[in-house]
Amino acid sequence: MRVEVKVSGIVQGVGFRPFIYRIAVKNGLVGYIRNRGDAVVETVVQGRKYDINRFLDQLKAEKPPLAQIFEMTTNYSEDREKFEKFTILGSSEKAELSGSVIPPDVSICDECLSELRDPIMARFDYFFTTCTNCGPRYSTIDGLPYDRANTTMRDFSLCDFCHGEYEDPSNRRFHAQTVACSMCGPKVYLTTNDGRHVQSRDPIREAGRLVEEGNIVAIKGNGGFHVAAATTQSTPIARLRKVKHRTQKPFAVMACDIEATRSFAQVSPGEEELLTSYIKPIVLLRKRDDCYLSELVSPGLHNVGVMLPYTGLYYLLFDKVSEPAFVMTSANPPSKPIVIENEAAMRRLGTTVDFFLFHNRSIAQRCDDSVVCFHGRNHTIIRRSRGYAPEPIRLQLSTNSCILGLGAELNVTACLLSGDKAFISQHIGDVENLETLDFLKRTIKHLARLTNSRVEVIACDLHPKFTTTRLAQSLKNELGCQIVPIQHHQAHIAALMGEHNLREIVGIVCDGFGYGSDGAAWGGEILHINQDGVHRLAHLQEHPMVGGDLATRYPLRMAASILHGTMDVEEWLLSQSSHFPHGEREVEVVFKQLTKGSTMKTTSCGRVLDAVSAILEICHERTYEGEPAMKLESVATSGTDVFNLTPIFDGTTIETTQLVQEIFRRKEEYSVADLACSAQSYLARSLAHRAVEEAGRVGLKTIGFSGGVAYNEHIKRVMKRTVEKSGLDFLVHHQIPSGDGGISFGQTVAVNL
Repeated sequence: MRVEVKVSGIVQGVGFRPFIYRIAVKNGLVGYIRNRGDAVVETVVQGRKYDINRFLDQLKAEKPPLAQIFEMTTNYSEDREKFEKFTILGSSEKAELSGSVIPPDVSICDECLSELRDPIMARFDYFFTTCTNCGPRYSTIDGLPYDRANTTMRDFSLCDFCHGEYEDPSNRRFHAQTVACSMCGPKVYLTTNDGRHVQSRDPIREAGRLVEEGNIVAIKGNGGFHVAAATTQSTPIARLRKVKHRTQKPFAVMACDIEATRSFAQVSPGEEELLTSYIKPIVLLRKRDDCYLSELVSPGLHNVGVMLPYTGLYYLLFDKVSEPAFVMTSANPPSKPIVIENEAAMRRLGTTVDFFLFHNRSIAQRCDDSVVCFHGRNHTIIRRSRGYAPEPIRLQLSTNSCILGLGAELNVTACLLSGDKAFISQHIGDVENLETLDFLKRTIKHLARLTNSRVEVIACDLHPKFTTTRLAQSLKNELGCQIVPIQHHQAHIAALMGEHNLREIVGIVCDGFGYGSDGAAWGGEILHINQDGVHRLAHLQEHPMVGGDLATRYPLRMAASILHGTMDVEEWLLSQSSHFPHGEREVEVVFKQLTKGSTMKTTSCGRVLDAVSAILEICHERTYEGEPAMKLESVATSGTDVFNLTPIFDGTTIETTQLVQEIFRRKEEYSVADLACSAQSYLARSLAHRAVEEAGRVGLKTIGFSGGVAYNEHIKRVMKRTVEKSGLDFLVHHQIPSGDGGISFGQTVAVNL
């Protein structure tokens, strides 16, 4: 008999064709297999019914480790033509199905790493060693089907040795599109910052030595450039901060191995498992009390972002050095995408770094490192990019239309919801310049091509002036489709609903800013969402943002705004005038504006945390997103909740002035750590208590928590304890970022509710 099998999912670029070839031959079947232009794999086999059934069972049970089968169709018929053997045919451009996709980039596998380290192997010391089970995928692909000709490896013709492996069914590089060796594959070379070649027989290890000696080196990876510096020496990090205008924002580090990581950070079993997995993201780890890394790596924070080497190049980089870890930060100018081209790197980074470690393979799709944190045994994704994107999130609620979500303005991703699969792009960044906007546009088109999707509905933020909102209008005109604006915090909670497959929820959402349905600045909301719509049940107290956006940068402005009218704080604020750019003159202007009472107001939880951080003299200026609240959280890790304030509710308002007053009054009575912890506890308890009340009123048993503040471990823990003590379920994110990186996904889900 004959059967035609079509398999969709992550089945191209994962060794699926070689796998099918081997089990077909093993079962004595003849026919063919080929890739298609819609990322589907098409197979025709002929043979005895018993052998075919065994083949189909093995197909599902023994698939390659990176493969995922979303759907499989089988069409049985009588033999129509005779095949002499089973073959892998050239790929077809045919594209009739949607929902398949190329896999994410993954780390080098143990077998390839073993070859890299073995002097008798042909790929000994070759930095670009990969096979069908590992290596770059998404960052190399220009189009489908997934063949070498459609990747950035097309520029490198296979030598006889590699071609032999490519054609050998028994070899794990059988039809591996990224196969290469030092004879035929990409080459690596070292230059000075002005482009002069540095003569070295071992440029990668030489680059490692240069970093250890205090130099700053730009390194080209799979998805973009990193900038590397030593972690135990403050001088190169201080220089890096100065030239990058990055005074406080933490740097991620790459440790040489898990043992080195344990020497400066605490590592739980769950954290170790993810650090050493094929994803190898950056994981936020708590610093050891005796952490010996320079404080300039992550100033004022209790944690440090650590990843392990995930390519042959990065393993070789650490071979001849004693440094336990290198700063390994994405090479991107402020608010711009990560650099991926050699010429652009030289032009933009030449005044920042001392040396460049280049290779000559081009990068098709830029892709930053992913970032993950653990709260107990559970993890939350902060930035979903390399190792995750564009693998889809599966939903129980399917859509009949293809919906595109564009995200908000900061930490933007794009999302395509097609059928029951949501394809979230890699991290795009803050869409506030043409270069990042162009990156977003090209990523959307590429993702639509890879998934064979035709956008029918566009979901965007409700804010009329966001760049993504204007992009939605432009795409509407280009594609002739409908636009659906989604309120920012609705999108946060909808993302939680989509992740947990819920149709109704009471959600707490806390962040820095979201444009409210009334045009105000929201950020501390309790929402009830179901198929009938969105209902704002309660929110944190409104406070003036004196100076507008200046209040987000200088949190003492928020402190003055909250305390003004209830306490005489002018003298105190004047004593803090050195923390204002224009000193006492600016403080006087602040009080005049507060007296007039004409400033915009916000319910933002983030702004309240900022005010507390400033009052406690933890952080007086925000130099990166979330800095005052993050540093407050770090200080609070050594504190306890020393006063148990009773939450005050005034109608739909959760009062917060009392909290800030208490913090201000008790500065001399309690430690900064205890007051920081107490402030977080009060906000968590107040929001949780009110959410429990509202859930009881509407008859729900589930409360969710989303938004950027949901990354705060203490706030999340207190909320969870409060909610579960009341007998309700408490849900948070695990697969989707709690912050704005999850907004695009939430927008598509909200449209589909």
